[in-house]
Amino acid sequence: MPKSSDSDSQRTRQKWNARFRDRVSTPAAARVLLDNQHLLPASGRALDLACGLGGNALLLAEHGLETHAWDISDVAVARLQERARQQGLSLHAEARDVTRCPPTPERFEVIVVSRFLERELAPVLIEALTLNGLLFYQTFTRNAVDAYGPPIPAYRLAEQELLSLFCPLQLLVYREEGRVGDIARGWRNEAMFVGQKTVHVSV
Repeated sequence: MPKSSDSDSQRTRQKWNARFRDRVSTPAAARVLLDNQHLLPASGRALDLACGLGGNALLLAEHGLETHAWDISDVAVARLQERARQQGLSLHAEARDVTRCPPTPERFEVIVVSRFLERELAPVLIEALTLNGLLFYQTFTRNAVDAYGPPIPAYRLAEQELLSLFCPLQLLVYREEGRVGDIARGWRNEAMFVGQKTVHVSV
């Protein structure tokens, strides 16, 4: 997998630091995790990848999982560490360029990714799951009802793309409504996927 240079990584860090510096509140966990948290194991290691301010990480820690949270923004990581301290939660937050330093194989029982899309990481994420591990993934789609989300099509999913990116996993949950029916209702602009690694996969 091609890795970003030091200068690319630094520019990306500066961009996201600028965005997170002015944000006050921590976002809620992603819908894919909120709606399906009943699938979480009672124990194990969890990773909130590209965690931002850590809404997913906080929920995972509240559930009792050994929670790790990685993001390229050291501003976001510091904010998350402080919020976890205030809530009395134990989690390991780390400023990390996940494209240059992705997770190692068979390390996590749970991985959560929301509103982050790096397609070349897909096989790495599958390998990073332990046997019976779960991947929760949610991000923006190109087939959207409005302009909310990233303006660049490459940062959005093609139709049912999560199903192909993570086809080695057993499908547990999938939702993508596109523009079908009454677009003023339902869950639009994003796709969600939950899959389980039921066999050792070589990708």
